[in-house]
Amino acid sequence: MGRGKVELKRIENPSSRQATFSKRRNGLLKKAFELSILCDAEVALLVFSPSGKAFQFSSHEMDRTIARYKSEVGLSQSNSQGLRTMEDWRTEMEDMKRTIETLEAKQKHFAGEDLTMLGMKELKQLERQLRTGVERVRSKMRRILSQHINFLKKRVRDSIPN
Repeated sequence: MGRGKVELKRIENPSSRQATFSKRRNGLLKKAFELSILCDAEVALLVFSPSGKAFQFSSHEMDRTIARYKSEVGLSQSNSQGLRTMEDWRTEMEDMKRTIETLEAKQKHFAGEDLTMLGMKELKQLERQLRTGVERVRSKMRRILSQHINFLKKRVRDSIPN
């Protein structure tokens, strides 16, 4: 049996309304978490209960996500001169540090180091990337060798008197 369609209108009974809010809030927080994990999305969710209590979920730092949102919609300039705050700079620095750490980890993986944390899926993906990279290197080497051979053949032809 499936669930029936719920009519969307305010629940008049305060205890039923609170129970529904609590259940749906938990479901919404769970969905936000799942979306962030499954799709590698940056998710921030902020919910205020009817009594004013705040509930939040953030896959990254909430302040960072809010700052990112503000910059996306053009609200990042917090003062009239458009100067960035120290918090904005800190957030950007943290983002850059995380990016550097990620890139350094990938570099180690490509060198065959620090593979203990990788699962089978990640190892297979790494292997595919390495195969593609090796094929590109071999292709480039073949082109260079072919060009060099053609150059040498031309030089030999030009040096032989007719």
